[in-house]
Amino acid sequence: MREDIQDIYPLSPIQQGILFHGLHNPEMALYHMHNVYVCQGNLNIAAFKQALQLLSDVHSVLRTSFYWEELDNPLQVVHEQVEVLLEYDDWRKIASSEQEKKLRLLLKEDRSRGFDFSQVPLIRPILIQTGDDTYYFVFVWHLIIIDGWSFPILLADLVRIYEALSQNQNVPQLPKSHFGEYIDWLQQKNTSKSQAEDFWREQLKGVKQPTPLHNLYSQNLANQEERYEDLQISLSTTTTQNLEMLAKQSRTTMSTFVQGAWGILTSYYSGKNKILYGCTFSGRPVDLKNSGLMIGEMVNTLPVNLEVDLNDELLPWLQKLQMKLVEIREYEYFPLLDIQKCSELPSNQSLFDSFVVFENQRDDKLLQEYSSLDIYPYISSYKTNYPFTIVGYPSSELTIGINYDFNLIDALTVTNILEHFKILLEGMVSKPQTTINELLLLINQKTHPDLLLLEKEMSLNFQS
Repeated sequence: MREDIQDIYPLSPIQQGILFHGLHNPEMALYHMHNVYVCQGNLNIAAFKQALQLLSDVHSVLRTSFYWEELDNPLQVVHEQVEVLLEYDDWRKIASSEQEKKLRLLLKEDRSRGFDFSQVPLIRPILIQTGDDTYYFVFVWHLIIIDGWSFPILLADLVRIYEALSQNQNVPQLPKSHFGEYIDWLQQKNTSKSQAEDFWREQLKGVKQPTPLHNLYSQNLANQEERYEDLQISLSTTTTQNLEMLAKQSRTTMSTFVQGAWGILTSYYSGKNKILYGCTFSGRPVDLKNSGLMIGEMVNTLPVNLEVDLNDELLPWLQKLQMKLVEIREYEYFPLLDIQKCSELPSNQSLFDSFVVFENQRDDKLLQEYSSLDIYPYISSYKTNYPFTIVGYPSSELTIGINYDFNLIDALTVTNILEHFKILLEGMVSKPQTTINELLLLINQKTHPDLLLLEKEMSLNFQS
């Protein structure tokens, strides 16, 4: 074993899937993540560089590379030490009106640059000075090592280390995160699969095809602009507060309301009353110590099989959905590939065309909590291998984002879907004692005629 290798272990199932997409479709830059922040204040660049280096000492995933050639099963290798380089550029002589264009070009070029999974680290921090006390901080990372749950925690750790260094204080003793502990836990779980297989076989009983969303796809998109950012829509502060209160009163969650809205819309768009969509679960097991603070790729996207009856009353239907999600969480560790085998679908066909993610926390709150600098999110961009990725962003104003395949779907369609989302969530708040049918009628009443999506095809006479 080489002297610089600390550990070697297998990939988690979701890491295997991400590696597959990265190796077979590198030109699509799937799961290649960009988070851009604007920093204002007296930034100590030397301390910032040192903080990035110390961050890799704390978290093993920042020292992890992947090997797959001539191996039946790929492996991830944790190195003892990795040099993290901070790329720095000075744009102060560039007009502010041009800086935005230059940033967009930088992100595009970085996507083309891609990642070599056999090289560490699989992050690229970039600091761009745009004024005497203003900066773009571009954090480039790959989802194969860090998931959406981990990222805000990682960023908060970076800021806490930087603050100590910039003020000549002792660096805080942050808990070291070793992703191998999760892999060990996962392998123990997989020694007995029969109970999970029985559960998923029951969940997917009768599912013979994915829920069709093809009528949302567009033709002749050759000239459509590439888009790696979400399109978003936000609820008002009052509506968000009332929705949060309603979720508590009904013993559900905001995430359940967002998923319920997407389930209803999926049924509406497909004309089916039995629908299947994906839901991303945190994958943080309660029986693994400190799993909630662990940095790594632990999330799992799992199928949710749902029946949407027009005559169902909204709140009892959402409570039923909540119970289903709680049941699924017990088996959230089970690989999606193995779940697919529990269904009647062919192995080469995806179970779903869309999935829902509800973020656990906003990174801007964590940044302000630990930083003396004024740091706020500016751009976030990525692409998954699914046509629709629905993201709920919790804040004082609940935001719904949709990341979509710009080769299949046009921006106007997504804008309309977001408007439908807002109509449904506002309807849930204003009249919770309603039926699903009454909620859907609001779409026809409130959507602008120029934006209506194929209403003739989207008949409310659902088919089974």
